[in-house]
Amino acid sequence: MSALVWRALPFAALSTSELYAVLQLRTEVFVVEQACVFQDMDGSDNKAVHVLGMSGDELVAYARCFPASIKFAEASIGRVITRMSARGTSLGHELMRQAITCVTQQWGPQPIRIGAQARLEKFYRRHGFVTAGAPYIEDGIPHIEMLRTI
Repeated sequence: MSALVWRALPFAALSTSELYAVLQLRTEVFVVEQACVFQDMDGSDNKAVHVLGMSGDELVAYARCFPASIKFAEASIGRVITRMSARGTSLGHELMRQAITCVTQQWGPQPIRIGAQARLEKFYRRHGFVTAGAPYIEDGIPHIEMLRTI
């Protein structure tokens, strides 16, 4: 894998190729790999800043960031994803650092809330998130809300 280039772009700044790569990766992981039938294109992409981790021409890491009052009362990060071939390389941790930085740079230091897959609770704890609600099922997968304070 070549050196990663990180970019944080509003929806309108995504090229057609970048948007296609984002949707392809999200479908590859969330729909096919996780065998979860759900509406990925939820009408919120145009309100997000998209964090892309590119290795050459390949999108290997992605997350979308929202200001407060879009997904939760607080700012939020979602659709956190790494390509299967890049897992086990700590890329997910770098992606979370990039996403947290994106929120801070876009909207200032503030609490961030996420709806995390419950199996990844320990991963998110390493980035300062704490459990902030009861477990729930979303699209057939156990989730937990987590909050990162300033």
